[in-house]
Amino acid sequence: MALKYRKMSKGRRLYFTKMQGCGNDYVYVDALGTPTSIDLHTIDLSDLSRKISDRHFGVGSDGLIVIMPSASADFRMRMFNADGSEAQMCGNGSRCVAKYLYDKGFTDKLEFTLETLAGVKTLHLLVENGEVVEISVDMGRAYLSRKDVPAAGDPDSVMKQEPVIIGDECFKITAVGMGNPHGVIFADKITDRHIRHYGRIIETLEIWPERANIEFVEVKDRRHIKMRVWERGTGETLACGTGACASVVAGFINGLVDDDVEVELPGGKLNVSYDSVSGHVKLRGCAEFVAEGVCYLD
Repeated sequence: MALKYRKMSKGRRLYFTKMQGCGNDYVYVDALGTPTSIDLHTIDLSDLSRKISDRHFGVGSDGLIVIMPSASADFRMRMFNADGSEAQMCGNGSRCVAKYLYDKGFTDKLEFTLETLAGVKTLHLLVENGEVVEISVDMGRAYLSRKDVPAAGDPDSVMKQEPVIIGDECFKITAVGMGNPHGVIFADKITDRHIRHYGRIIETLEIWPERANIEFVEVKDRRHIKMRVWERGTGETLACGTGACASVVAGFINGLVDDDVEVELPGGKLNVSYDSVSGHVKLRGCAEFVAEGVCYLD
């Protein structure tokens, strides 16, 4: 006997692509005016990010990234954390956006610009056999003065290995702004307690007017560090591109690393180079498609 299948209800549908860079996974949606584009006028993106990021009741991700037209660059990216808060920049996310746009035929440029809340970024693509295999992003300047990170205290001073006491632990924090705020802590050995207990606490200390991403870093040698991150609005993630950049800058200004460093993360490896004269940081790594599908919003 032939099986009969019930017809799916015609609720609102969201077409999505899931991608990851070093295990930092986001749901990507198209707002570029294609037949399957998201209608930005009918959807609360913060609420959508909370729902779609849920790893049990949604698609499951570290957040949501919307790819849009731009008046000031080739394309625009908006990025939302899993808790619905909008972030200024995502290094891993921007690389995935680059692969998405090239591999799906939205651009044939090997270099193009991307508008973010942290400014316009330039991306360089390495293509093999018609597919992007590596992306380099000029992340812009790293900011060190407290007013630019931002961090509390003398606005023009640098927060460098500043001791902060939590319980019976003393953490020496270096603050770096990468368009979003970071607190970098160097440790002899990174532990789960560092990330999952103290990361949560340090993220919300009063020294951070906008909260902060917290990185714990082991220096293996001057060209190799190991890093784990507690991201504001999400929790621990397998990688953080801006965090990798902030960690290398913090290591450089504290005399611990050189200006070109491999960053080992739980989800993979990234390469970060820092021009201390211009202050610009470049991030290099891969990006991968994970899945495509339809999310039912009603």
